[in-house]
Amino acid sequence: MSAAQIQARLSLKNMIFLTDFSEPSEAALPFALSLAREYGATVHALHVLVPEAYLAATPESSIAGIEAQEEYAQSEMQRTDSSLAGVSHDVSVVRSTEVWPALQQAIVAHNADLIVLGTHGRTGAQKILLGSVAEEVFRQSEVPVLTIGPRVQVGRHSGARFHHVLYATDFTPESRAAAPYAISLAQENQAQLILFHAINGKKTGKERPTPESSVAHALHELLELVQPDADLWCRPEPVVKYGEPSAKILAEAAERHVDLIVLGVRAAAGRLGAATHLERSVAHKVVANARCPVLTVRG
Repeated sequence: MSAAQIQARLSLKNMIFLTDFSEPSEAALPFALSLAREYGATVHALHVLVPEAYLAATPESSIAGIEAQEEYAQSEMQRTDSSLAGVSHDVSVVRSTEVWPALQQAIVAHNADLIVLGTHGRTGAQKILLGSVAEEVFRQSEVPVLTIGPRVQVGRHSGARFHHVLYATDFTPESRAAAPYAISLAQENQAQLILFHAINGKKTGKERPTPESSVAHALHELLELVQPDADLWCRPEPVVKYGEPSAKILAEAAERHVDLIVLGVRAAAGRLGAATHLERSVAHKVVANARCPVLTVRG
């Protein structure tokens, strides 16, 4: 794949900002706004009205609850509309039994090439964008998803400029699908690109290394991910560490003051728990605990 082809894959023209008006969504809004300014993209702000349990108590309470829910959503969306002033945008509130089907329709309708959302970074049954719903989105979306977790410092990453991009991979086809995006973002931002792989296990020195566990082999594989004609600001830096992948990814990102983590994820099929490029906890833990935005790309 040439540098030109890689560049074309990251053209941002239409972004969906998925919001539930919570604090995490408010924290994600500046990123959508900054990216829209940087790339000249249109932001399509979307809120999905999902029926709450209490609405079905009685017919009377259902009507009152639906009206109150609708009124609140429209009021909050007006504030979002005002916040997006200055960039091309539109806002919409739709009703659905679940978030994903409505979002999927919006992706098609707007020909979206990026989704931006915030997450509390935890799981639960609440009908807002908690970790479980955010995970459902980045596992099923065919377009990249930029997730802003609760530990992200908004001010530090304003302007949609990334100076240090960390791409983490386990060399599966799913994780490799994210490589072009990491490379392209490093090109666009003249950023340092860190190519990261964690060998899941402690190095004791007693075992004979296999190709999969060999540091030298992993370093070679990392460098092979970058095409010779990639117009990078500086030479990509391959890094291999021993240990649990999510912990090592987060530690490396914190130590290097990384602005963006890029991960590949496997498409959800059957049980959602089976759909990650490493194991369920890896992508979820990284998204929930990263101090910077995380871009997930479905392989």
